[in-house]
Amino acid sequence: MRHRKAGRRLSRETSHRQAMLRNMVTSLFEHDRIQTTDAKAKELRPLAEKMITLAKRGDLHARRQALEIIRSPKVAQKLFNLAKDQFDVREGGYTRIIKLGPRLGDAAPISIIELLPKAGIKKDSKKSKGKAKKKQKVAETKSAAPTPTQKSVDSVTDSENQTAPSATVETLPSTPSTDTVANASGTEAGVGSDLQGSEVSPEEKTN
Repeated sequence: MRHRKAGRRLSRETSHRQAMLRNMVTSLFEHDRIQTTDAKAKELRPLAEKMITLAKRGDLHARRQALEIIRSPKVAQKLFNLAKDQFDVREGGYTRIIKLGPRLGDAAPISIIELLPKAGIKKDSKKSKGKAKKKQKVAETKSAAPTPTQKSVDSVTDSENQTAPSATVETLPSTPSTDTVANASGTEAGVGSDLQGSEVSPEEKTN
């Protein structure tokens, strides 16, 4: 039995296990998050937080101690530059582990280990993005919807259009023009003269 023996062997020898954890902590500080199994993430967390504590200290000896674990000098430089700004307020708990569930194939439990952001800054999650989209849609619908005063004005104009009687246009008889009147009077005068001329005198009758 493994009484009073802390840590996990991870089915590896000591040298192999230490080399693996050094590679993982280098990848974690390079990419800010990595995906691995639950057991490896729990073994990596104390080592990563120790490196952040050295980076917060920031002196030459701390830098040399960190370079014994971190394989890339560029990654170590990045860690020492960002540690005081990102983790200055925190006194511990610089990482978090998010469980993803079993892995396809061997059903090994998988997790994501990542560095926490700066205190007071929240990353946009899917829920917050969905709420922002809903608020934007509601604002758009409110801006597109007519105001109550506009609705009342529209209803008043509609009621006036419905109640107002349609204007009927009376067709007046067309008055004859002066030319037609003159022509008509001329024809009547001509007919009258013809009738007078056609009347036979009494002498002509006796003859």
